[in-house]
Amino acid sequence: MSVNTRDTIIVEQATVLSNTVYPAAQYVLRLRAPEIAALAGPGCFVHLRCSDEMPMRRPMSIMHVDPESGCFDVLFKVVGSGTERLSRSNAGDALSLMGPIGRCFEAHPERPKALLIGGGVGIPPMLYLADSLQKSGRTPALVLMGSEVPFPFENVAAKLAVPGVPIGGARCVPELEALGIRSRLASAAQISGCHQGYVTELARIWLDSLTNNELEQVAIYACGPNPMLRASAELAAQYGLPCQVSLEEFMACAVGGCAGCAVLTHGADGPAMRRVCVDGPVFDGADIDWPALSH
Repeated sequence: MSVNTRDTIIVEQATVLSNTVYPAAQYVLRLRAPEIAALAGPGCFVHLRCSDEMPMRRPMSIMHVDPESGCFDVLFKVVGSGTERLSRSNAGDALSLMGPIGRCFEAHPERPKALLIGGGVGIPPMLYLADSLQKSGRTPALVLMGSEVPFPFENVAAKLAVPGVPIGGARCVPELEALGIRSRLASAAQISGCHQGYVTELARIWLDSLTNNELEQVAIYACGPNPMLRASAELAAQYGLPCQVSLEEFMACAVGGCAGCAVLTHGADGPAMRRVCVDGPVFDGADIDWPALSH
């Protein structure tokens, strides 16, 4: 279903509050942009200008929003000249933003057990969604994060037990653990305290531990690389679970004008090309034509 989200997009000059570096050239940028922070929701993003000398913007997912202070964080990894310039941002710098953009995740009304799956730069929306669900009285059942590089948060041992997921010396997402939200990590890069393999494999282990009655209460929410999202959607189909996915695509305008980020979907009205920026980035995982997306 296409929803017009362009009417809520604003242009705002944000102030950099901090820029924290993590291993593998990952950065968490804290910005003050009160208008965007007030309108944001889990799954939306901003289109950010890395510097005044580089007019082409980059899409960045929003996480850790504090509407009262007008601040939010974005996580990015240095992959080119734009993000390299952004990595040199200092407190007090000004950055031009467009946002918030896109359709957000929506809590399933009949399935209170939320399984959140995040991979790589898909981690931020899952952190935002976990916090949002808890504040609405729907604490996620489990949050799983996967990465092939060091995670962009501290190495903290998990104290909250996750039945059915035995990992010796298990690590967690520290900020979620502090909120009482269960989390576990996965990596194929031999990172200690993680499930040694794909994050969707870890999800399957947990789902296999549930009873049929428990499975009927589960919904999956995922964001990350397309192969991970396809695996999440296939996992959901195998277990008969609803699944929302947030796609990551290269974007030029990010406001629905150029259609450069369009993907093939199959909904109730038949096949259609939908724009990830404004018709998404969140879609029903069963609607995406995954073979076409992988080409």
